[in-house]
Amino acid sequence: MHKHLTALLVITFLVGFAVASDRPERQDLTPKDLERVRAVTAPTTDFSASEKFEQLPAGATTNRKLVNRDAFSAFSQNLSFEDQSRFALGNGFFRKVWVASPSSTQSSDGLGPLFNARGCQNCHLKDGRGHPPMGADDDGVSMFLRLSVPAHTEAEQALLASGEQNVIPEPTYGTQLQNFAVTGLRAEGQMAISYTDLPVTLGDGTIVTLREPKYSVTDLAYGPLADDVLLSPRVAPQMIGLGLIETIPAEDILAQADPDDADGNGISGRPNWVKALETGEIMLGRFGWKAGAPTVRTQSAEAFAGDIGLSTPLVGKPYGDCTEVQAECLALPHGEQARLGVSEAPDPVLDLVTHYSQNLAVPQRRDIDDPAVLRGKQAFYESGCIACHTPKYVTSREAPNKAHQFQLIWPYADFLLHDMGEGLADLRPEAQASGYEWRTPPLWGIGLTQTVSGHTLLLHDGRARNLTEAILWHGGEAQQARDTFANLPATARDDLLAFLESL
Repeated sequence: MHKHLTALLVITFLVGFAVASDRPERQDLTPKDLERVRAVTAPTTDFSASEKFEQLPAGATTNRKLVNRDAFSAFSQNLSFEDQSRFALGNGFFRKVWVASPSSTQSSDGLGPLFNARGCQNCHLKDGRGHPPMGADDDGVSMFLRLSVPAHTEAEQALLASGEQNVIPEPTYGTQLQNFAVTGLRAEGQMAISYTDLPVTLGDGTIVTLREPKYSVTDLAYGPLADDVLLSPRVAPQMIGLGLIETIPAEDILAQADPDDADGNGISGRPNWVKALETGEIMLGRFGWKAGAPTVRTQSAEAFAGDIGLSTPLVGKPYGDCTEVQAECLALPHGEQARLGVSEAPDPVLDLVTHYSQNLAVPQRRDIDDPAVLRGKQAFYESGCIACHTPKYVTSREAPNKAHQFQLIWPYADFLLHDMGEGLADLRPEAQASGYEWRTPPLWGIGLTQTVSGHTLLLHDGRARNLTEAILWHGGEAQQARDTFANLPATARDDLLAFLESL
């Protein structure tokens, strides 16, 4: 079986390469270097030992320090001394707790008035994954509900089609449910989650119980939600390796797109095209659960506005996500002060937080030559998982930060949109992403979720309590790979999980 599946893997790769061969080539490489990059990034078919450089999934930027709770908080290991200093300053702003205006600490005010968190670190605790509320004492600060409505008018349709907006805000509550507010103002409401057990029987008779979530909103403070409101739960993703993802040449990501499934493998990845707030340019989406942001700087500015209620040079919204209907919110003071900068988080703040976010290092791999990990790697490849979880890339020679230039990296993601089936569908479109599509997330660091974040909850809403449940939730384009995993012998499943734990 292994020889047969390995042959299929090679054929699938070659067919996919042929389909993509008419795509634009990278402009940062000579023909000779392009040939080298193609060779080194081709999926391996030899699982007898680890590959060269596999222990360093982020190239020279990889964090080689001892693994502990701070494993996601180290800077790229090849940063210049000057950039290390900027990283430290950015870390200070990332951890900063903002307060409401006016305050005696004028460089720290501007929070809200409505908000989901008082600082970046509150959601991305230890720069790791968020989670759903875990008990009565958990305020759920690292998870929130996205809101929107379908386009109702030609003007709204044009906004979405042009890329000027990713969604149409819910008329009263905007694009995000704000479950906190400054003193004297009512929070918009609270997210409510209920779970239903969903037993799944694997090929060997093992029963795994998934939990199927249902979301609603309680304690609405400003009137009812629109009848056609679209809700999408989101947990804060881990922060590592973002700058490297940003410097993967777009050509290498787009070469994997196959929206019409021309190669007939059942995988129809496609890009999301979204607006870069820095330039107004429509670019390839790379970040967010639906690839709704093209750059780390855009993603950071939108998080400042949507999550904390702070204006930046890119998003001039000192009232955050407050809508015109929320007069009480708009009547409160904001934190913009001309002497400190045009916005509440002016250029030095946004620049430094962006730099920090771009340079959080990926930890080195563990146990890469363990026989179980090698067998699990083979099972992962041969089960078809790498059809979406692309193992390797080489970053651009022209990356703005020298530390990110021409690095062999192993994120295990194609960063494209895929239909993941009915079970995971949120039914809420975002730019070109449909209500069934999600961006393939990178897998590096997934085995350290417990170590860093103190839990093992996965997927966009944390419904999966472990890796097995996360795989079993895969449907749509991933159904065949999911079924292959479900039908593996228990020992082979354990091996595959050991491989994922080593990432």
